[in-house]
Amino acid sequence: MSKVAIVLADDFEDVEFESPYQSLVDAGHEVTVVGTTEAKELTGKQGRVTVTVDRAVGQVAATDFDALLIPGGYSPDKLRSDDDIVRFVRACADQGMPIAAICHAPSLLIEADLVSGRTLTSWPSIRTDLTNAGAAWMDQEVVTDGNLITSRNPDDIPAFTATLLERLDAGGN
Repeated sequence: MSKVAIVLADDFEDVEFESPYQSLVDAGHEVTVVGTTEAKELTGKQGRVTVTVDRAVGQVAATDFDALLIPGGYSPDKLRSDDDIVRFVRACADQGMPIAAICHAPSLLIEADLVSGRTLTSWPSIRTDLTNAGAAWMDQEVVTDGNLITSRNPDDIPAFTATLLERLDAGGN
C-alpha cells in the first residue's frame, strides 16, 4: 500500500479527482487530500463532487508520501499562487516520487520549475505555457517522462490512472 497525496483547491475538474481517487482507494492505497486549509470543503467546477481537505499543506511533508496526484480544472491555477503548495510539489519531485498531473495540472508543475527539458502532455490551452517553460509537448493519451505522468483530459483518465497504479505497484520509481 502506498501513500498518495492529492493537492486540491476549489473548482477542480470533478471526474479528474473522483475517478483516480476511487481507483487508488479501491487498489488499497492511502489517499490524503492536501489543500491550503485543513477541513475546508472544496467543490468541483461541475458542482457534482465535494471533498474535505484532510491536511493543510503546512501539516505534511513530501516524505510522508509515495506519490502525488494533481487533478485539473481551475484548481491547479489557484494552487500555483500558493508558495507552500509549490514548495510541496517541488519537494515531492525532489523525492523522486511519481507525480501524476492531468489536463490543466501541469501549470502547477511549471510553477514548481519541474518541466524544463521534460516531455509532457496537457490540455491544449497550456501547451504554449509548457513549451515556453522548456518542455516538449506531445498530443498523447499519457506521457511518462521519469517520475512525471501527464494526460490531456477526462477521456484519458483510464490510461492515466492505470499508469499511476502500475508505477505504484512497481514500487514508485
